[in-house]
Amino acid sequence: VQLVESGGGLVQPGGSLRLSCAASGSIFSIYAMGWYRQFLGKPCELVAVITSGGTTNYADSVKGRFTISRDNAKNTVYLQMNRLKPEDTAVYYCNVQNVMLSNYWGQGTQVTVSS
Repeated sequence: VQLVESGGGLVQPGGSLRLSCAASGSIFSIYAMGWYRQFLGKPCELVAVITSGGTTNYADSVKGRFTISRDNAKNTVYLQMNRLKPEDTAVYYCNVQNVMLSNYWGQGTQVTVSS
């Protein structure tokens, strides 16, 4: 199983970025796809998750600014991040959970919000 992330980088406060994560390999049937982030020296925290049925859940800190979506045919999940703040600076990880509740993780992509 391989998760390939893209879209991270440096952006000014108030700007936007779109993260993508494409899953491939023997994943079996995907149930949920999501994004987590890790601040320096802190444990990972949930950013957003979307189930195969389209149900979404967001961290309070990103509601109204971030939007998660997925393309089931491509096994790809996206995170549109708008109105970014310096406190959004973190390493963002893609997560895929299949119906057997096995979890798979991407390699992480750095998002830096700074002027």
